[in-house]
Amino acid sequence: MLGLLEGIEEYNNQGALLGIDGVDDAELLGALRRMNPIQRAKTMTKMTNAPASKGSRAEMEKFFGELPASIKEGLVRGELRLADSTIYSIKPVTSKTIKMFETQDDKEIGLRNVSNAKLPKNQAFLVSGIFLLAGTSADNSKDKIIATEFKGLENFNTIANGEFSLKSNKKQIVPDTSNVVFKTSGNKNVPVGYYKLANPRLIQDDILIEMTIELGSMDSIPQNTYIYVGLHGTITTP
Repeated sequence: MLGLLEGIEEYNNQGALLGIDGVDDAELLGALRRMNPIQRAKTMTKMTNAPASKGSRAEMEKFFGELPASIKEGLVRGELRLADSTIYSIKPVTSKTIKMFETQDDKEIGLRNVSNAKLPKNQAFLVSGIFLLAGTSADNSKDKIIATEFKGLENFNTIANGEFSLKSNKKQIVPDTSNVVFKTSGNKNVPVGYYKLANPRLIQDDILIEMTIELGSMDSIPQNTYIYVGLHGTITTP
């Protein structure tokens, strides 16, 4: 037990990783009693004086209990860590329905950083917020798409007046919601095009990610317009 406690000292929600309730749990109390006084004092200091986590990391720690056993074990043993991450994808606006993550997608730098619309094995990701930006490319070549300047939706009214939804394993993370939430030019507290989720949700490894943009019209959308979506949060990584 002591070795495991030392391995997870960087996390505040240690009990959830170990599968115990906390300092009142009989297993943890028994382990503390078996330690010599110096070990016990050091362990209690680590458990009680750890600085509070902030941002999406603190949100992720609340979901430790929902992580698969293999990921929990990796975190406990220090084989996995928590890291900031943004899962992104760029898609053309060629119809009223745009699926931002698709099973035929391959990972390509500058276009998307996941393959087959799924996380790799032993990665779990907590969606804390979402970026949605748009831009008009010089043409539809890969180089020009990657070189596109993506901006807020303030000058893309048809897209802003559409809706989006986000699902994982067919379960709703965000139900049909107006894209207007991404118009943030007057809000200095968040980045451009960023929507902070009041209810962050966990995406497990090897589970289909589905984010769909629905437009009511194609009016006034320039040719070669593309949408950038970034799911922002905390991920488990080696």
